[in-house]
Amino acid sequence: MPQTNLPSLSLKPDFAETARRWDAFYAGDLLDRPIVCVTAPADDVEPVEGINYHDRAFGDIDALVDRGLRGIRNAQYLGEALPVYWISFGPDEIAVFCGAELAWSADSGDTNWSVPCVEDWARTEIRIDAANPLWQRLLAFYRCAAEKVAGHALLTMPDLHSNMDLLAALRGPQRLCEDLLDCPEAIDTAMLQARAVFPVLWDAVWQAGRFDAIGYKQAFTTLQCDFSCMISPPMFRRWVLPALEEEAAIVGRVQYHWDGPGALVHTADLLASRGLHTMAYVPGDGHGNHDHYVELYQRVQAGGKAVAVGGTPEQCKFMHRALRPEKTVYWTHTDTRAEAEELLAWFVRNT
Repeated sequence: MPQTNLPSLSLKPDFAETARRWDAFYAGDLLDRPIVCVTAPADDVEPVEGINYHDRAFGDIDALVDRGLRGIRNAQYLGEALPVYWISFGPDEIAVFCGAELAWSADSGDTNWSVPCVEDWARTEIRIDAANPLWQRLLAFYRCAAEKVAGHALLTMPDLHSNMDLLAALRGPQRLCEDLLDCPEAIDTAMLQARAVFPVLWDAVWQAGRFDAIGYKQAFTTLQCDFSCMISPPMFRRWVLPALEEEAAIVGRVQYHWDGPGALVHTADLLASRGLHTMAYVPGDGHGNHDHYVELYQRVQAGGKAVAVGGTPEQCKFMHRALRPEKTVYWTHTDTRAEAEELLAWFVRNT
């Protein structure tokens, strides 16, 4: 359904047209070309220091939002690309909200993890601690960002490593693998608790970020389960797929972050899933680029899902010749606005 409460965005003057194209994509319709998200440098680029996980977890929130907005202004957003501000403390942040300790290294500010804290599932209750300092910081971060980016950019949801990724962060991946075999009934209970965390997190962040006011549903929310590469298809169907479908029903418009060759064993189940609209396969280091996986994307599209792919403009053109335009999102970058506009015109001519 087309959205009517769209804000005006200084960094995306054609936001209404962009929203119309995203609406068509989710409805399975094709306008004059596929979805193409292309960025180019701004005319006047201001050097801005990047923001890493450590900065977000410990830095001054006001200053970080201001710095992030300056960074967003360094790009032009053409086609269906959107200016967005992303807030996350790292892939294991939900585990920290639920009681684990956040661990990080001063030598790697953009990597962190949680310290496993579950020793006995029977003595564990998985839930967000409302008083947890990092949880309170996340909500404060969203409230500040919602105020400052309004009228300029959009907010996105945090890194949603929920469902079985949450269990892996709380227990440790190796011990969780053992538990799946040794005490599967305990994992049934733990997964029900983990699934109950997602709507609590979603609703709280939605309110703090004032998403109702900023047209968030035009962009993707990414769901994932990176731990899936370590389990069999029957285990995936028992524990992970129901959780993903439940999360997708809450979110509405969903991209699935499909991480690495080890996760391809779940292809058939993912294609049969409810609610996972677009599959974003990540080959991983050493496994080639997206244009090496055209046959996989064709299989995904034949199974009824859309795909999100990225690469250079030439790689995107190559994939466009083989993929269904109404079921493809392209992500790319050009050196100039003129090159981006010519790329968009090429897609119109060749669709």
